[in-house]
Amino acid sequence: MTATTTAPAAGVWGAIWQGVTRSTSGFVGLCLVLSVLAFSFVGPFLVDSHNPTDVTSIWGPISAEHWLGTNHEGKDTFVQLVLGGREPIWVGFVAALITVAIAVVLGGVAGYVRGRVDHFLLQVTDITMTIPFIVLMLVIASFYRTASPLTVSLIIGLVTWPYLMRSIRAQVLTLKEREFVEAARIQDLGTARILFVEVLPNMAGYVFINFIIAVTNAIYAVVGMYLLGLLPSTADNWGLMIQQAWDNNAFLLPRAAPFLIAPMVMIMLFQIGLVTMTRSLEQALNPRLRDR
Repeated sequence: MTATTTAPAAGVWGAIWQGVTRSTSGFVGLCLVLSVLAFSFVGPFLVDSHNPTDVTSIWGPISAEHWLGTNHEGKDTFVQLVLGGREPIWVGFVAALITVAIAVVLGGVAGYVRGRVDHFLLQVTDITMTIPFIVLMLVIASFYRTASPLTVSLIIGLVTWPYLMRSIRAQVLTLKEREFVEAARIQDLGTARILFVEVLPNMAGYVFINFIIAVTNAIYAVVGMYLLGLLPSTADNWGLMIQQAWDNNAFLLPRAAPFLIAPMVMIMLFQIGLVTMTRSLEQALNPRLRDR
C-alpha cells in the first residue's frame, strides 16, 4: 500500500533521481556533470578573472604558481580553463532547450492533428534538414564580427530540431490511440488541452533524455565552430583554447601540452558524465528497460 501511494507522488523527478542513483555508472555520471558545472560556474568567483598577461612567462611549465603552466600570452592556463567553461555549457543548454521546445511543439501538433497541418510541418522539417550548418555559420561569421552566446544558441537550436521533431511525431502517433486520449476526446476537452496536458506529459522521460542528448550535440557544435574559427574570439572558451593551441603549434611543445589537453579533458568528462547519466535515466524511465 505504501509503494502504491508514494510512487505517483514521486513522479518523473523521482524516477530521474532513482535512475541516476540505482546504478554506479549513472551516479558517477551525475557526479561528473555536477563537478564540471561547479568548476565552470562557481570556479570563476574563486580565481582572478583578469588573468593578466606575463610576456616573461610564455609557455611556462607547471608550477606551484601556475598549476597548468601558462599559454602563448603568458596567461595562467588553469584560470583560463576555469573561465572557459561557462560559455559552451550555457550555449549547449540554451540551444538544447530551443531544439526540444520546437521539436515538441511541432512534432506534437503534426502527430496529433495530422492532415494538411502534418504535411506542411513535415515539409518545413525536410527543408530545415537540408540547411548546411557549417555553410550557414560561415555566412553569419562573414557578416557579423561579434556573436553573443544567445545568438549562437539560437542558431544551433533553429537548425538542429528536425530530427527530434520526427521522433516526437512518431511517439504522439502511438500515444493518440491510447484509451486515456480517447476518453479525453469523448469529454471534448479540446485539442490543445489533450495534446499538451494529456499526451505530451506522458513523454516527459523521453523528452528529458533527448534534451540531455541535445545538450551534448550543441556543446560539440559550439566547440567545433570555435575550433574552425567560425565564431569570434571575444571571451574565454574551451573551444577557443583548443583553436589557440593549434594556431600556436602547442602540440609541438611539451610544456604547452596542458593548454591543449586540459580543455579537451574537461569537455570529455562533461560529455562522459552526460552520456552515462542518460543511459541510467533511459533504463529508469523506459518501462521496457526498467526491469533489465
